[in-house]
Parts: sequence; structure tokens; C-alpha cells
Amino acid sequence: MFLKRSYEKEIIDDISITDERLSRALYELKIINSFLGGNSVTRAGISAIIKISPFKNTLRVLDVGSGASDIFIGMKVNGNNVNLVSADMNIQACRYSKASNPEGKVVCCDVRNLPFRDKSFDVVHASLFFHHFKEQELVEILTKCSLLAESGIIINDLRRSILALAGITILTRLLSRSLMVKNDAPLSVKRAFIKKELRAILSKIKNCSFTIKRKWAFRWLIYCVKNNYVL
Repeated sequence: MFLKRSYEKEIIDDISITDERLSRALYELKIINSFLGGNSVTRAGISAIIKISPFKNTLRVLDVGSGASDIFIGMKVNGNNVNLVSADMNIQACRYSKASNPEGKVVCCDVRNLPFRDKSFDVVHASLFFHHFKEQELVEILTKCSLLAESGIIINDLRRSILALAGITILTRLLSRSLMVKNDAPLSVKRAFIKKELRAILSKIKNCSFTIKRKWAFRWLIYCVKNNYVL
């Protein structure tokens, strides 16, 4: 059975929510990323980029829609340190991120108006973020991200399917204490993309070559590599 993409807004999209509801949701998302493959997907993407790009000892990463940026805390990939800048529009998410990783740099801003110069970073990363946008919005955001990235973009996001929807619905009803997560996690799956839709979006990003890979559990790992490199 085909699951049609939803455009219904998630609770977490309301940036006026800056209380314990958001903090609880970010805490549970950290657990989800840890145990359901999110961390390993990002690590695989970083490793792939490192192999093709002339980095020294430090990888400059911009994490957009970062939430807590917990995926990168303490991360060291293939001997390379990660110099992380987290960017999120919700002020409480930025506070939470800074509290979780005091050494990290956090910028509160809209991904559609990022305050950075072109090629300020080696990699722009997004986890569980791009499914929040409509297709044309994503083309515009990814075009901007490609200008900010010296080497490429890494997208770690959900794969839309009936099985993924059933699994996350059962899991969150049984284990989650967050009403936000119980609502948003299944809705995130409904808002996620299938491969054909991703290809249509990514094909519109100039000067990038992309690879889409399936990962556990019901995740996409997408590399958008600048054309001056070969993946």
C-alpha cells in the first residue's frame, strides 16, 4: 500500500514552544538517534566525505535544524576532529544544545536565511529536518547549503513507508512520555520522502552529484557532493 506524503505541520514546527515539552522531545530524539540508527547514518556520511576531500585534522560542520546536535557530541571520525556549528530557529533548542555541549558553537537562525559566507564549512549536515519542508522550499534551502559547503551536504532522514509508520507509532505509544514525540514521530514518517521524490528534488541542485542509500531503520543517507570532488 502506498503512503501519500503529508503536509500537516508537526508540533515541533511551532517555534513559540520553548518550555519543558521541547526539552523532553529533544531528550527522547537523542535516544531514538542512538538506538534506531541515526548516529551511525551520520557517521557513515561523514566518513564518505572525508575519503574524498582534502581535510587536515579538523572537519568544519554546520548542523542545520540541529535540535540538540547530540549526534556530533564527542564525535571523531577517521581520526578527524569535528568543529561543529549548530543552527536552529528555536531559542530553547539552542539553549538545550549549548547546555548539552558547552564547547559547541550555537547560532539561533532560520535555515532560509543562514548568516554565513559561502564555503564557510566543509560539510553541511541535516538530520530529521528536511522532511519538515515542502519540495520547492527544499530546493531553495539545499541550493543555499551547497554554497556554504566546501565539499558537500549530508542528509540523514526518514523513509516513508507503512511499516515505518506502524513501527514508530507502536514504539512511541509504548515508550514515549512526550506528547510531542507521540504526535510528531508518526507524522514525521508521513512527511518523509520516497526515493523518486528525493531524486526529483536533488536533481535541481546545481553543481552537486548525489547518492541515495537506504539505511536501518527506515532511514535515508544522502550525499550531495560538490562536483569538484568525485564520490
